[in-house]
Amino acid sequence: PQRQQEQQRGGLLMGHPFGVPVYVAPSWFLVAILITWVFGGQIDRVLPELGAASYLVSLFFAVAFYASVLVHELAHTLAALRFKLPVRRIQLQFFGGVSEIEKEAETPGREFVLAFVGPLLSLVLSGLFYLALLAVDPSSVPGVLLAGLMISNLIVAVFNLLPGLPLDGGRMLRAVVWAISGKPMTGTVAAAWVGRALAVVVLIGLPLLTQSGALGSEAVDNVGMDTVLDALLAAILAAIIWTGAGNSLRMARLREHLPELRARNLTRRAVPVETDTPLSEALRRANTAGARALVVVDPDGVPLSLVREAAIVGVPEHRRPWVPVGTLAQDLTDGMHVSAELAGEDLLDALRATPATEYLVVEDTGEIYGVLSAADVERAFVKAMARPS
Repeated sequence: PQRQQEQQRGGLLMGHPFGVPVYVAPSWFLVAILITWVFGGQIDRVLPELGAASYLVSLFFAVAFYASVLVHELAHTLAALRFKLPVRRIQLQFFGGVSEIEKEAETPGREFVLAFVGPLLSLVLSGLFYLALLAVDPSSVPGVLLAGLMISNLIVAVFNLLPGLPLDGGRMLRAVVWAISGKPMTGTVAAAWVGRALAVVVLIGLPLLTQSGALGSEAVDNVGMDTVLDALLAAILAAIIWTGAGNSLRMARLREHLPELRARNLTRRAVPVETDTPLSEALRRANTAGARALVVVDPDGVPLSLVREAAIVGVPEHRRPWVPVGTLAQDLTDGMHVSAELAGEDLLDALRATPATEYLVVEDTGEIYGVLSAADVERAFVKAMARPS
């Protein structure tokens, strides 16, 4: 069920290149229709003899273009896997693609390489399409397709090299500032604010450039449909860049505070009780010992299950002498055993792997240390995030 939910959120699963799932988001179909319509009209003007078939050619271009975007993302993915950084998935969406790399590069040099390989591959693809274009008639269907793919990959490369988060160029800038300052957070702040400045430039500058004809289109004096579309495109791009820059800052703050989340510090002291112990008696023992959790054990002291805090709250006080703790407990699975030494991302990874409300925290020797509540971890996480960096 969890995998099905992830697929629904990610979109249509296309495959697992290099072991990484690739999803096509529903928004991709919208942009494919848009590209087919716009590029199909241009092909119709260049090759009017095609008629309606020009839109089929345009649809092929949309698919081929996003295949190029996938190559761009696979470059990031392969670099991440080379640096032993786990990649959760690749998603193709409205504006390009995203490689979800779950951990941060350990050095600024690796961060720079990780960011640069994507635009580099897009530049290589643009060059290959240019070389292929030299071998065909520019006025033919292959010629128009190759020219479109050459230009679009060049635009993808140049746009991604802009020095502001969340773009690849922003990550490269972050790596440079990180290397100079020695602090990854300083690099993130600098690149994120440059990203926000870029968002403003895109919002204002892109419509002005297209209207002036600087991007190759004819300048128009009246406010028509093209003007509205240019402004809408600029607004969407600016919003994506601005939001991405803000998200990058939040993720950096998250990683900065993650080491503060230590299983040993967040664990509640627990008392062992047997399955048939009345809840009232178990709570009395916990209060006497200054504990806040109950672990159900067998006669030999081996832990069997954890009494859920939510289940205790749901039992009225007058019924507690008659309710055995075993009826309120959740059986322990292997994933619910957490080492007391876990901290930061390792701790969160362990909890994500086996979702539960409580976990048994054990020493390396196997001795029971206590019970970790998922709610306590969440509260500590929110508290850490609320503190300024």
